[in-house]
Amino acid sequence: MTPEQLSAAITACLKAAVADGAITLPEEALSADVRVERPKNRDHGDWATNAAMQFGKRAGMAPRDFAGILAERLSAVDGVASVDIAGPGFINITLDAGAAGELARTIVLAGADYGKSDALAGHVVNMEFVSANPTGPLHIGHTRWAALGDAIARVLRAAGADVTAEYYINDAGNQMNVFANSVLSRLHGRPVPEGGYPGQYIVDLGQEVLTEHPAVRELTDEAALPVVREAAYRAQMEDIKKTLADFDVHFDVYFSERTLHESGALEASVERLREQGHVFDQEGAVWLRTTDFGDDKDRVMIRANGEPTYFAADAAYYLTKRDRGFVEKIYLLGADHHGYVNRLKAIAACAGDDPEKNIEVLIGQLVSVNGAKLSKRAGNIIELKDLISWLGKDAVRYSLARFPADSPITLEPEVLKKNSNENPVFYVQYAHARARNTARNAAAAGVDRGEFDASLLTDPTENELLSQLGSFPSIVAKAAELREPHRIARHLEVVAGAYHRWYDACRVTPQGEEPVTTVNRTRLWLNDATSQVLANGLDLLGVSAPERM
Repeated sequence: MTPEQLSAAITACLKAAVADGAITLPEEALSADVRVERPKNRDHGDWATNAAMQFGKRAGMAPRDFAGILAERLSAVDGVASVDIAGPGFINITLDAGAAGELARTIVLAGADYGKSDALAGHVVNMEFVSANPTGPLHIGHTRWAALGDAIARVLRAAGADVTAEYYINDAGNQMNVFANSVLSRLHGRPVPEGGYPGQYIVDLGQEVLTEHPAVRELTDEAALPVVREAAYRAQMEDIKKTLADFDVHFDVYFSERTLHESGALEASVERLREQGHVFDQEGAVWLRTTDFGDDKDRVMIRANGEPTYFAADAAYYLTKRDRGFVEKIYLLGADHHGYVNRLKAIAACAGDDPEKNIEVLIGQLVSVNGAKLSKRAGNIIELKDLISWLGKDAVRYSLARFPADSPITLEPEVLKKNSNENPVFYVQYAHARARNTARNAAAAGVDRGEFDASLLTDPTENELLSQLGSFPSIVAKAAELREPHRIARHLEVVAGAYHRWYDACRVTPQGEEPVTTVNRTRLWLNDATSQVLANGLDLLGVSAPERM
């Protein structure tokens, strides 16, 4: 019996109690979710629910009295061994061995779908993250959101949301001219202009431009600049996309800021917001009155000289998301972007959206790496591709997904390169590899999944392992709801620990001349269920599940 099935059984008992007049509840109350969770003290049972506190007051009853009525009905449910009431009305439920063990078969049969749900079905989400300027390589400042943003997108999809991962390319404005001038100068062997971009990568881009346009050196700087700007921009974006692919991060949309300028979307957005009554003119400039919605000051959209601001592009970009049908827009921004939160929410409000429902801004704190060297190629940064080469994609992604976004992280390379239990990603991956090796050894010994008797999974380590496997779907759903994939990483470590203890206590493959029994075959189901949960969880974090280590 899965936690979801138990929750459904409790709901059915509630409805039965209402139908026979034992309790009185409004019909809409019966549509509320009934949650089950692991008791803090496992001596209190396999699962617990606070349904009596959740519904007792609405039924006009003391929670303990309400719990008594519910417990009586739960005791008669197939698979429930006992029901106890504790404290003010907590209901502790113990499953019989057969019902608890049946979960192993459920997981194996569900395969890659175990852990998925429809908790967020109907949610249409645009997630924008990374969005690094196309003027240089991805570096450590982008790394956290690449890993965490992609993990959040995967978890939201697992919970049934329709998610579009989007990268906003800041390819407009003076920064692109500075970038092009830097490349052009190095192409001619001149020093980088003051305020330009340093690093060997600028020289390399110049060579790529020269290969594509051999005659560019013969042009005047004025004529060469647009050629260099376009070719270097495309080459740098290809480098960014390749680095992201090596990090197993993939975007559905790459949205160019330049298209907002070229299509007239900026001007159109100003007029749309003016129609909403939030645009005003002052001292020759066009402003958006964002202070009406919590911003610390009103924002200029069009300067007095007729030039649009970055804020105008932000507003136009938000409106394109709205026009493309994205009800929910999630922005993942770096630690230095706290000031953007109120202004983005103000844009949403000015556009007619609910800033508490239609837009969400997550801020990620800084990442540092002990002992990391600055990139010789980029000159003054730690490149993401260097981190991948040094520590490995899995170690970096898992470590970044293992902590809440709002907590600073210092990666410890000496730990992440260890093949020991000190290294969390190794600990989890090794559990998966160990389970797969156990399955191979079982096959060699003639143990298959031809039989299954859930009632034979009675060892205390089996009960603990099953309980952790059973919690996985609710962990995934909560991680999606709160945008916190670190919950999955931490749970995988708990599953790995439970598996290692079970492996030490219970044999899948018989020893010596012992015959293969139903116990061996049933334990193989549990072994394979564990590897499936570990693989599913690692996949949600963008981390591989190795077959061998």
